[in-house]
Amino acid sequence: MMNSTSPRKPLGVGIVGLSANGGWGARGHLPALRAVDGFEVRGLVGSTPESAARSAAEFGVPLSFTSVADLAAHDDIDLVVVAVKVPLHRELIVPALEARKVVFSEWPLATGSEEAAGLAALAAEHGVRTAVGLQARSHPSVRYLHDLVKDGYVGEVLSTSIVASGGGWGATVPSRNEYTADRDNGATLMTVPFGHTLDAFTLCLSGFTELNATTATRRPTISNADTGKPVRQTAEDQIAVTGTLESGAVASMHFRGGSSRGTNLLWEINGSEGDLVVAGDSGHLQFGQFTLWGARGKDAKLSELTTPAIYHAIPGVSEVWSGVAHAYNLLRSDIEAGTSTVPDFAHATEHHRLLDRITRAAATGRRQ
Repeated sequence: MMNSTSPRKPLGVGIVGLSANGGWGARGHLPALRAVDGFEVRGLVGSTPESAARSAAEFGVPLSFTSVADLAAHDDIDLVVVAVKVPLHRELIVPALEARKVVFSEWPLATGSEEAAGLAALAAEHGVRTAVGLQARSHPSVRYLHDLVKDGYVGEVLSTSIVASGGGWGATVPSRNEYTADRDNGATLMTVPFGHTLDAFTLCLSGFTELNATTATRRPTISNADTGKPVRQTAEDQIAVTGTLESGAVASMHFRGGSSRGTNLLWEINGSEGDLVVAGDSGHLQFGQFTLWGARGKDAKLSELTTPAIYHAIPGVSEVWSGVAHAYNLLRSDIEAGTSTVPDFAHATEHHRLLDRITRAAATGRRQ
């Protein structure tokens, strides 16, 4: 949806996780919010008064707090954004829901589906609008891909396959991301690059009617890239899923930890009338750093497909946070129109449950 030509009355935003020390709040959410008409970043939460004040001064944010409850209670805050490590999500989201403020949480919503379901239930109980950062589906090129498939560019989808690399979960891990090696912390190859890509995959095609899976931790010990010390890894670094989609198409997905000297993202959609190909250097589809190719009709050769300007509601934004910016733009339209375009906590819970199906299939060896 395109931005209105007349300015919207801004909604006041408070960010949990906007730190002068960096992070996705500063690199992704802040520039996205400032690019979208209808939002004004007015507050943030820091771990101490000093760090909160330092971050507020760094980013030109007028209000700073040390508790989410105080942030959410402020009359100038309409939307609370939670952009911190996954294990902290629940304790920070609950006060915002109880204050009945709109909540946008980074994905993964929670450390597991049970915790996610509890947050979704609490949001429903309080009648709170929520959103979750599965931003790949909001990226202009993913929405264009969705429409190409929907409009019959490839005819009937016969099969689809993805092979991709997670970048992380390889031989080394920086200190700031060491928590991702622990499966119980919820930020893994399964939930992050695979989880984001899987959400766009099911949007563009359909869900699975049945699936089989194999997962493994091929590197149970990795190295801290900053200290050289060994790190125990329990998170999966190999994920292979095959199955049948609701459309009847046969599907396969293989994500590997680390990076490949060969292919790091290749997604093919093969149909009765044509083919679509997504190719790039990262399995993190949510960052939009890929090229779309297509061919249809007899003897046609693959050629690059440029995403039409109509999909770019916010021209000029960086590819890395374009999906986030477009998600916020869609959320602003949802709030105005009473629609539900952006995935909410209920959607996030169902997506967590799909990942659970994959985990069960891998653990039991049985089709799910």
